[in-house]
Amino acid sequence: MEFTTATDYDMKTLTAMAKALRKTVRKRKSRRAHIFGWIVVLLGTLLLLPPAGSSFSISGKTLLTLAAVLAILLTFIFEDRLNGYFARKRLLPGTESAVSVFKEDSYHTETRSGQTDWPYDRIVAMAELPDCFILILGENHAQAYDKARLKGGSPEEFARFLEARTGLSIVRIS
Repeated sequence: MEFTTATDYDMKTLTAMAKALRKTVRKRKSRRAHIFGWIVVLLGTLLLLPPAGSSFSISGKTLLTLAAVLAILLTFIFEDRLNGYFARKRLLPGTESAVSVFKEDSYHTETRSGQTDWPYDRIVAMAELPDCFILILGENHAQAYDKARLKGGSPEEFARFLEARTGLSIVRIS
């Protein structure tokens, strides 16, 4: 059995990859960062409250505290997009799109920059999002595969194929 797919590494795909990394191999680190962030937001919000018996006044410290709290909240909301943006900045020229062929023993990826054969044992985690599959090769390295451009079988068959080749379960992410 052989599957083929093409992927464009645009912002949507890079955001999906960042989300998959955050919810799989970076899960523990991400949870700690979120807990710390929410504690800072809570403390910052408490600092914004005026002392008992006094009125609310806007000072430089108040504006700075408010800006820090808003920055952390915006980072939480747009975390995956921010990580996708920075990943896009680090993309090597010629790797903006790839065509991959999945065979029984390995998979072959071709970009304008070159070709690589990947053994399935290099994969440390896998994720499935509504539009793509993400193969995770490390804490900072993932590859995306577009479901809409998949040839050789259905996405369900491809998922079973990957699970059989890697011995790993696919994490479903909505």
